[in-house]
Amino acid sequence: MRIGIVCPYSWDVPGGVQFHIRDLAEYFIRQGHEVSVLAPADDDTPLPPYVVSAGRAVPVPYNGSVARLNFGFLSAARVRRWLHDGSFDVVHIHEPSSPSLGLLTCWAAQGPLVATFHTSNPRSKAMIAAYAILQAALEKISARIAVSEYARRTLVEHLGGDAVVIPNGVDVDFFAKAEPRPEWQGGTIGFIGRIDEPRKGLPVLMRALPKILAARPQTRLLVAGRGDEKEAVEDLPRELRSRVEFLGMISDEDKARLLRSVDLYVAPNTGGESFGIILVEAMSAGAPVLASDLDAFAQVLDQGAAGELFANEDADALADAAVRLLGDPERREELRARGSAHVRRFDWSTVGADILSVYETVTAGAAAVATDDRATGLRARLGLARD
Repeated sequence: MRIGIVCPYSWDVPGGVQFHIRDLAEYFIRQGHEVSVLAPADDDTPLPPYVVSAGRAVPVPYNGSVARLNFGFLSAARVRRWLHDGSFDVVHIHEPSSPSLGLLTCWAAQGPLVATFHTSNPRSKAMIAAYAILQAALEKISARIAVSEYARRTLVEHLGGDAVVIPNGVDVDFFAKAEPRPEWQGGTIGFIGRIDEPRKGLPVLMRALPKILAARPQTRLLVAGRGDEKEAVEDLPRELRSRVEFLGMISDEDKARLLRSVDLYVAPNTGGESFGIILVEAMSAGAPVLASDLDAFAQVLDQGAAGELFANEDADALADAAVRLLGDPERREELRARGSAHVRRFDWSTVGADILSVYETVTAGAAAVATDDRATGLRARLGLARD
């Protein structure tokens, strides 16, 4: 099958949607399909052979964050050229309601279109206001996928229609087989995310840290991600700052090794999450997970059975739970076992097969319509009526 996938966000700025698209494309390539991904990217960004650049993106506030999007006349021309050159059997658009390549592709594409909705934002005034503009484009979509029940709910409430829920995928074995790094082991808490994006929750974890260190002074916090490291610790007492180690941006391999090494992975995100791919990665690596009780996180963690939850933005609750878990190796081992079993449902062997089934359904439907249209045209030319 010839598959075209449209990424709305800049390929050179790491994020959950980009990782999902990358892994999905590589899964299909391993299965023998021809895949091309269209994505915004700076001119000097090294791209995999299956990615086609749609040009540089610009930063735009979107869903409580800053997304780097690509839109305009030049982008529209590149979309049309990519569609023409690709001759795809199916085109898969991610975030078609964002002002980026997905929406441009909806306008330009002919044939089977599949769309995945990642955003969970029950109070999206922008999406409601844009409904009239989006409606004509979204009506061309043959099948809709939502990465979680909360992303599906946002779609239903703001744009109408419905979607099948297929979660984000992870290569579970990649994380499960990673080698721990000794220097990251021994009383460590892990955090991975953009340091200077408040909704990722690092400030909540920093507020909890003094209480954690008072009870367990040998604990270290390992932080991986881009952002201002000095600003991140400026409210932390100076004598405690040495207990925080910033690793900067790390490779996928080191991310897996970090998650395999820590005693506890903490996800203190405060909102705007429709899924929680980092939780799935942490469980895949066997890390016990402690996360804020966002609806999407609770769903990923099987309502607390596969990882523990604390009250969102409550630093004291985070600290109390972290201290208890760090002092209870049997409970951490229980969470490892439950998480490792639960996470298998998110492996690409399951998720990729489900998405391929959607592709096959819409392409079969399009073929049936085309056959019916040809038969109708032939009957008309012959002057025959339909039975």
